[in-house]
Amino acid sequence: MLTIAEYSVELVKDPFKILSGKRYEFKLDLEIEEDDELYSENGIYVKVVYKVDEEQGSIVTYDLIEKSTDRYLDLDMEAEEEEALAAFCKEHCSEA
Repeated sequence: MLTIAEYSVELVKDPFKILSGKRYEFKLDLEIEEDDELYSENGIYVKVVYKVDEEQGSIVTYDLIEKSTDRYLDLDMEAEEEEALAAFCKEHCSEA
């Protein structure tokens, strides 16, 4: 289960209008149980680029990062976690 402790969201500026739609960058602090593969004593956050184009939203990319070291973790979320992440982004992108 994906539990988000804190988050921030920003609209990614596209001054040259190269990209279609709008892009949002999320930084989400995750609460992860010790028995989960993603668990780290230092804590984990995820950086997400979320795209909204004509009312359709989707995750472009995400990176899992260890909080205290800012070390990139070469791990993937499970499909259900990615779906929950996309739903969260869809719900909160208007806050940017």
